[in-house]
Amino acid sequence: MSFFSVENLTKKFGGLVANNNISMDVEKGEIRGVIGPNGAGKTTFFNLVSGFYRPTSGKVTFKGQTISGMATNKIARLGAVRTFQRPALFSDFTVLENVSIAQHLNTNASLLNAIIGHDNHREADSLERAIEIVDFLGMAEDRDTMANNLSHGLQRQLGVAMALATEPELLMLDEPVAGMNSGEKAVMVNMIQKIRDKWGVTVLLVEHDMRTVMNLCEKITVLDFGEKLAEGSPDDIRSNRAVIEAYLGADDSVT
Repeated sequence: MSFFSVENLTKKFGGLVANNNISMDVEKGEIRGVIGPNGAGKTTFFNLVSGFYRPTSGKVTFKGQTISGMATNKIARLGAVRTFQRPALFSDFTVLENVSIAQHLNTNASLLNAIIGHDNHREADSLERAIEIVDFLGMAEDRDTMANNLSHGLQRQLGVAMALATEPELLMLDEPVAGMNSGEKAVMVNMIQKIRDKWGVTVLLVEHDMRTVMNLCEKITVLDFGEKLAEGSPDDIRSNRAVIEAYLGADDSVT
């Protein structure tokens, strides 16, 4: 049984078929990329597998449990956590405080309790864990920086750090390098690799930047016109004629 599985997933909006009969299996510890030209159905697919859309048919399973149609907070508590292109940060709190708060939000604690805290012993443990995450991900110098004072790239990194604070087994990243310069992209790629290598977190990412996906992912699924066009290693995808034809005229080449 696969760690994370998508089976015959279909989503229709009225007469429009946005995703059609897509299947995919992701193994534990894998870094999987999902790519495709503009309009390929990537966003719909990601919203389906992360619980933000309910499929018209088909199902998504995580650790053997069906999660399609399940509330997103319940999916997160099972260990499958999603990030967004615009991370939901607490702008008037520091980097360290944001990561500490994120730990509490993975429990049944209210947002108020997550922010003010009551249990001194628990708060000490939470702070220690937050420091470990922030420092490990290379943000030690920004511990005490307010989230709204961070650059775009650092805000995206903080969003990933907050997701990691919830102790996910599956991390779903929505275009993690969107809007970044080459240096910021390299930092994010290194961060994702470190998260998998140190904590064994499985990563599923949707990304438009072909070079990033080719350098980061062990296996790639290609969508086109809402259907799965191809799947394989980066080398397989580079040489796949159907993929090359799908990307002709697109902004990114298959390199």
